[in-house]
Amino acid sequence: MASQSWMDVLKSAKKTALIHDGKRKIHYLFTDGKEMVEEYDLKTDELIVRKWRHKSTLGVQGQWQVEVGEPLTSSASTSASDVIKENCSNPIFMRKDTKNSFQWRIRNLFYPEDVFSVFVEPSERCIIIKTSNKKYYKKFSVADLDRSQLPLDGSALSFAHANNTLIVTYKKPKEILSLEQELLKELKKLKATAEGDVDCKTQ
Repeated sequence: MASQSWMDVLKSAKKTALIHDGKRKIHYLFTDGKEMVEEYDLKTDELIVRKWRHKSTLGVQGQWQVEVGEPLTSSASTSASDVIKENCSNPIFMRKDTKNSFQWRIRNLFYPEDVFSVFVEPSERCIIIKTSNKKYYKKFSVADLDRSQLPLDGSALSFAHANNTLIVTYKKPKEILSLEQELLKELKKLKATAEGDVDCKTQ
């Protein structure tokens, strides 16, 4: 089973757990040197953040890339960076999942709902969002389905538009739901330290 092979990769990764601020934070170190960090809400077990970091071919540690959660913002707030920072009215694309669905939110889309078209492109294994007024176009893959080698299903896709935000929802297939439940059981078995119990390592 394809999704099981991804589960095996997760199980074989070196994992450390930390409980802090109502969240369970898990750091994964994979055999190929990639790192993944996930944060779960302790009360609901919902995934809040998932981000990745890769080493370059020269072995230099790359920047964190957010897959799920709020996009990272630059901490540098010098007057020079303020001059060239991104326009705050530009569309902001982020993924924010629920227990049963993958969900993406695109803020700052000031168009009526009837201009939006959201559909699956099976040949490219991606979801496409476009507007009839040609003001917005976005193509993105569903990393979870790619990792588990599961097909995209157009009938699982829906969208809504409110408060200048487009919400795209993709119902999780049963294989993903069972994988997530199995993984959560594994993560809860990990001995977690509380913030302050461990020496802070420079990253």
